[in-house]
Amino acid sequence: MGGSAVDDDWEFPSPSSEVRTIVLVGRTGNGKSATGNSILRRRAFKSMSSSAGVTSTCELQRTILEEGQILNVIDTPGTICRLFRFLCDRVFIGKEIVKCINMAKDGIHAVLVVLSVRSRFSREEEAAVQSLHKFFGSKISDYMIVVFTGGDDLEENDETLDDYLGRDCPEPLKETLEMCGNRYVLFNNKTKEEAKKSEQLKQLLSLVNSVVDKNGGKPYTDELFVELKKGANKLRDQTAEVNSLEGYSKQEISELKEQFHKSYGEQLKRITEMVESKLKETTHRLEMQLAEEQTARLKAEAMAQAAQMKSNDEIRKLREHLERAQRETEELRKRAESGRCAIL
Repeated sequence: MGGSAVDDDWEFPSPSSEVRTIVLVGRTGNGKSATGNSILRRRAFKSMSSSAGVTSTCELQRTILEEGQILNVIDTPGTICRLFRFLCDRVFIGKEIVKCINMAKDGIHAVLVVLSVRSRFSREEEAAVQSLHKFFGSKISDYMIVVFTGGDDLEENDETLDDYLGRDCPEPLKETLEMCGNRYVLFNNKTKEEAKKSEQLKQLLSLVNSVVDKNGGKPYTDELFVELKKGANKLRDQTAEVNSLEGYSKQEISELKEQFHKSYGEQLKRITEMVESKLKETTHRLEMQLAEEQTARLKAEAMAQAAQMKSNDEIRKLREHLERAQRETEELRKRAESGRCAIL
């Protein structure tokens, strides 16, 4: 999501065109790019098995659905999720966020959180969802849909997604699904069956439609979207005006365009700095939250350990009392027996 100038292919669809934009986010290796390709029904994003990640920057691809609706699909680098481990380059992440917003133009209709059934729901993924929530505000959860990849694995074991979620589903994942309104779907990105490809896409688009309806047809936007669109519209209008000028040399027109792009570039830089500052604030809040959670957990563990020690101490004392009572009983028995022997 970077601070580059407006794309050369910046297009403003006609009012009759219905455009929806979805964004894929998730940890490296979960299959974001493969899911994007399944949605587009073609190999548009580079995708392969790699622990290092293949997607290095935000990328937008477009498709036209059967009913004529235009669907923009934005793939994001897994690096964005590394933000939520507090160790990544905030400058890079800031630029990528701005780039993604720049690509989305009129807003985001759905955020697809891509998880994999092949791996446990990690602390990193939990933090990623929390960070989305904190950075973009609680309203973003109304636009979130969870896409589970690895459907082929479940099929091999003759399992459904509900079977998988019902089998020891961790509490953080349950909370994430609840945050997303329990909107989730399973994708098999390896299937060759056209019917299966169509069905899983149909299920996803149904969820996207439900998100759009839930939000009154309004995509997610905030002040960043507004500022970027304002600057882009200004640049577009200025460029159109310059192109219509008469009596100016090509050199003069070129210089004017360069000034406009420079001005827009400066605006992007300011917005990127705003994002970086917000990222710093967000990660600081998350670090504080994590520290508080760790402190609370350590306190709970200490209390549990103390309770266990107390319990062990009480058990030891009870055992000692029991052993003492047994010894006293045995001594009384022996005395009783020896007394009887003396009488006899």
